[in-house]
Amino acid sequence: MQTVIGAVFKPVTKVYYFDPTSLLDLMTDDFVIVDTAKGQELVQIVQPPHSIPEEEVVGEIKQVVRRATPWDMLEQDTWRQKEAEALAVCREKAAEHALEMKVVRCEYNFDGGRLTVYFAAEDRIDFRGLVRDLARVMQARIEMRQIGVRDEAKILDGVGKCGRQLCCTSWLREFAPVSIRMAKNQQLPLNPDEISGVCGRLLCCLSYEDPVYKEANKKMPKLGSEVTTPQGNGRVRHLHPLKESVTVYLQNNVMAEFTVDELITSKKGGGCGTCGGCTVKRRASAEEDNERVRASRQAEEEEAKESSESTSPRDNRARRRARRRGGNNPGR
Repeated sequence: MQTVIGAVFKPVTKVYYFDPTSLLDLMTDDFVIVDTAKGQELVQIVQPPHSIPEEEVVGEIKQVVRRATPWDMLEQDTWRQKEAEALAVCREKAAEHALEMKVVRCEYNFDGGRLTVYFAAEDRIDFRGLVRDLARVMQARIEMRQIGVRDEAKILDGVGKCGRQLCCTSWLREFAPVSIRMAKNQQLPLNPDEISGVCGRLLCCLSYEDPVYKEANKKMPKLGSEVTTPQGNGRVRHLHPLKESVTVYLQNNVMAEFTVDELITSKKGGGCGTCGGCTVKRRASAEEDNERVRASRQAEEEEAKESSESTSPRDNRARRRARRRGGNNPGR
């Protein structure tokens, strides 16, 4: 076991582990200075000192240098107020170099020694000339970082279709993979305008309820399959996974809703979907049919072989002569 703290460089972002060394009295929301591959950084603690298994440790865990002082916090606020001015300069310089890029945000580190420029672009950009100009104007080390549309939405913030602040900005620390299969499992319209967020990608909230729908769909019959209901046979027209019910079009041209437990049995057309019994029975029946066909063919071959062995050479010659004369009686 190793003792670590969980800290973030910015609010609502990925949590990184650091070694607290002797500072075991650190609390949540405290600020500390830590060592990173890019130098010292100011981070905020979101997980106080705790122990984790060695297998959860990935790479080298950097150490906490010291607690952040009031001067560190004041210096960070000072440089943060200069970020808007730096953003305007970066956009102006990018236009001068005729670069097809959208500068989204500029961020100083806590002591102003490094300026990180976040930009969005469809292709790779040669920004070496831009970096030289910015370093001369800003008097700081410039780091260019290309981001995607989801990261851009997270940085700029906004309001989602639900009328609330974007999840990625308010509480979602890392993006989870989202697929069109999740929308199909929830029977949502596959219209890009309906299932896409402000970033233009699939809504992150599609992944929140997907495990529930996957489990519920296992109990449901297939859409279009024939089922037997208390009111007679019919075909499934709509599925309601959360209610565990289906809408059935009955043979008397009436639409009725039944729970899955009320369905008596299933007919051809895909089965009920709750088990593999129907499929297994159909497979066993097909194998039995194939076996009967093979046995019948084998019996015919043996009978033909016995017939050919019991025929005398004289009869065979008579048959050949009859065929040449066009007759049908081999003994004539």
